[in-house]
Amino acid sequence: MYEDQTKEAILQRMLDASPEDIDRRQGSVTNDLLSPPAIEMTGLYTELDTVLTMGFTDTTSDEYLDRRAADYGLTRKAAVKSKGTLTFTGPDGTVIPAGTITSTGAAVPVYFVTTVAVTITASSVTVAATAEEAGASGNVSIGAINTMVGDLVGVVTVTNAVNFEGGVDRETDVAFRDRYYERARRPITSGNANHYRQWAREVPGVADARVYPVWNGAGTVKVVLLGDDKTAPDTAIITAAQTYIDPTQDGRGEGQAPLGAVATVVGAEEVPINIVADVDLAPGATLDEVKALVTAGARTYLETLAFSDPIVRINQIGNVIIDIPPVRDYASLTLNGTTGNIIVADGQVAVLGTVTIT
Repeated sequence: MYEDQTKEAILQRMLDASPEDIDRRQGSVTNDLLSPPAIEMTGLYTELDTVLTMGFTDTTSDEYLDRRAADYGLTRKAAVKSKGTLTFTGPDGTVIPAGTITSTGAAVPVYFVTTVAVTITASSVTVAATAEEAGASGNVSIGAINTMVGDLVGVVTVTNAVNFEGGVDRETDVAFRDRYYERARRPITSGNANHYRQWAREVPGVADARVYPVWNGAGTVKVVLLGDDKTAPDTAIITAAQTYIDPTQDGRGEGQAPLGAVATVVGAEEVPINIVADVDLAPGATLDEVKALVTAGARTYLETLAFSDPIVRINQIGNVIIDIPPVRDYASLTLNGTTGNIIVADGQVAVLGTVTIT
């Protein structure tokens, strides 16, 4: 808005406002004295632009978005640490202290910390642990944790026999702004569908929710969750949402749900979309390269459909393939073995299954 408020423009206005009978030419005392204030005023106008940007919800960010959302009683969802169990193997009697650190051992390792002290018996022991840092990076698969850190290196070995789940990144500006708009534009009353959707989306790791009132008789409510990655959330996130909304499920109103309501919280049912296609490659291209690009593009497309469009269009998947530079053409494209669109039911979400490129 203030782009035209340059040093030259401001200086010229001040010179024009000066008495006509004094020297205002470049190099004059008047010109030299007014030039520094003109430079400072340019900076002030730049800051005014920033104030406008930070003052409106559609352009603000970070702490200023937090302050805007606070007007509606909304707070940004904090990052959450993933949880799981670690199994240590080594000599009987070896103590694994609380706070023992392990890692994935990758080039950029993710660290995990035990929560209680245990002692190895019968050659192994299993103990609860959490990721050292909060965030989705702590969600690792079975066997990913394999490196000891500290005094027990070389004495015991470690692995994880279960997935570490529940890790969630701090809510982004985009997601938080979307929740703000929903709160402002969708009126809530005590226990209406909008209210349940708001409660669900306040739980870290929940991006969206579908609400089904009276789904199993009077007073019952079903809440179907969608995770931040546009798939079904981890069990830990579903449990956290159930606990937050209606922990007892007996109508006593001990969670957010009002007295007399019984809420059941579940994750969206995933529908895998398996893609098969024959491609004509450009010189120098490889099938592995194309498969990786198709996988990334198809996953991005499916994310745009989650809880907003039930139709997975085969021509859109075809567009993903043909828009890849190494692909000159494709044929025999199928989704789940058919040459038509795939329609997912209410409460379901299409997710990427297998990708076969020949």
